[in-house]
Amino acid sequence: MPDDVGTFHRWARLYDLFMLPPAGERLADALESADRPIDRVLDIGGGPGRAVRAVDPPTGIVVDPARGMVRRARAHGLEGVQADGARLPFGDETVDAVLVSDALHHVHDQTGLLAAAARVLRPGGVLIVRDFDPTTLRGRLLVAVEHLFGFESVFHDPDGLASMVAEAGLEPSVLDRGFAYTVVGRAGDATA
Repeated sequence: MPDDVGTFHRWARLYDLFMLPPAGERLADALESADRPIDRVLDIGGGPGRAVRAVDPPTGIVVDPARGMVRRARAHGLEGVQADGARLPFGDETVDAVLVSDALHHVHDQTGLLAAAARVLRPGGVLIVRDFDPTTLRGRLLVAVEHLFGFESVFHDPDGLASMVAEAGLEPSVLDRGFAYTVVGRAGDATA
């Protein structure tokens, strides 16, 4: 089976041309769940930075393990860091929001990524995960296609992902449901 990172490295130049645009309005709505101003946003598995560009924060940083994707993010004027989302090279409580848009299912250590996101969030900050529900008809088709292409993708339904977000120490909520859905995890207040 091909590895996901190598595939995305090779597709980096064409990614923006062939992928549907990110759900910018949904991401912006989810940012409203934060109890703090949103200035510094990490886009984990962000590829060329489409999600963070859609919400346009003062500081957007793309973290992706694929070198080609990091280069594309930098070409769009973003800071790009080649790293594993489960081993974020950022200090504790250093960002206001973390986006994981259409990418979590490609991450091998999903629990580690959620824990790392919780660690870097400032109190009142938010983790926003947009992904696809494998229990829907379109979701089952997507799972089959991804596995046909050799991806080792692991999908969760919204409630299952919300439970994982809670286990990472964040307060979860499911903002919307359907084939594509949004789960938000809010970091507790400093006094909580």
